[in-house]
Amino acid sequence: MQNAGLAALGLDWRYVAFDVDPSQLRPAIQGAQAMRFIGLNLTLPHKLLAVDMVDVLGESAQGWGAVNTIRFEGREPGGAWRPLREFAVAPQETRSHGFNTDAEAITRALREDLGVELSGARILLLGAGGAGRTAALKLACEGIKELFLVNRTRSKAEAVANEIRQRSPQLKVTLGYPAGQVDLALNATSLGLKPEDPPPWDERQFSLRQAGAVYDMIYRPVESALLQAAKAAGCRTANGLGMLLYQGAKALELWTGQSAPLSVMRQALERNVYG
Repeated sequence: MQNAGLAALGLDWRYVAFDVDPSQLRPAIQGAQAMRFIGLNLTLPHKLLAVDMVDVLGESAQGWGAVNTIRFEGREPGGAWRPLREFAVAPQETRSHGFNTDAEAITRALREDLGVELSGARILLLGAGGAGRTAALKLACEGIKELFLVNRTRSKAEAVANEIRQRSPQLKVTLGYPAGQVDLALNATSLGLKPEDPPPWDERQFSLRQAGAVYDMIYRPVESALLQAAKAAGCRTANGLGMLLYQGAKALELWTGQSAPLSVMRQALERNVYG
């Protein structure tokens, strides 16, 4: 996806993957900075750890408490900081600038790929881990009416609920399943990645017929067991491919300063993920 985007923009850059142990994350970031990388993406479990490892946090990273994108910047002799792409000669002084492109990607995917109007919506969120927490905090800022939080470890859901109540005291947050209809059920757990996984929801406590739409952050398989059951129940459905695309596109824009070629990136992503 990213290499297709870079090629479409005419940039002689390469996006490559590195397997980094969490204990080595700080020296890995520092090493990339020393070698004048343009930037980095971070995935689990590095997103929360990196908050304390970058030199400066952008507003998005501060707001959601997680870093999934780093842009390296250089300092001009006059003191201004600019992205490294703008320097013809590598500057002596550099810094790491952390961003979060996940949160915006979640709500964009819900609107564009699923047609969900978030303002005034009642939403069931399955999972309160890293992705679930970010989704919960972002949804709370979108004017939703009520949020139902379900997580295997109740204390983690309680912590997220308390954080939301501090930020958005007007929003009603309930731990557990709704009794009535919801506009959206959102799976932010990893259940469904493997065929032998149990369902991410308790079928005894919640029927998918109670949901108008169902979104699964999982994108491989293309249709998880949850989405298959949701389709059978008459729900509108979408998987997490759009979310992956939109967070990657925003990261590319932070690095390049150009609009991301979305159609090219989506085609490359679909070819790679689904063959």
